[in-house]
Amino acid sequence: MAKGHRSQIKRERNANNDTRPSAKLSYARVSVQKACFVLDAIRGKDVATALAVLEYNPRYASSIVKKLLESAIANAENNNGMNVEKLYVAECSANKGPTMKRVRPRAQGRAYRIEKRMSHIIVVLDER
Repeated sequence: MAKGHRSQIKRERNANNDTRPSAKLSYARVSVQKACFVLDAIRGKDVATALAVLEYNPRYASSIVKKLLESAIANAENNNGMNVEKLYVAECSANKGPTMKRVRPRAQGRAYRIEKRMSHIIVVLDER
């Protein structure tokens, strides 16, 4: 059990907030595996290179991650006043979201389950 008054606990928890600019997309209609292929390609790169990689990547997830990266860049510029030339992708990850379950009719009255997976994608930037 946590010690201290409720307001003190909240104050300590909020003091640990990360000030790096980030963007999060919840419930993206792409599986975690497919999103991670794209995220692995841009992790650690500067934002100009990462945008170029995403522009010419043929995967569907790259269009989603590109919009998310552009949003994180805008957050860094407007909210934190950072220089865009110095930014790089510090962290990017995809976590499992809920799964939509659908039924596919098969022969002899059987039914197969189709799982339409979702993911939560996070992109965190930082200055070099």
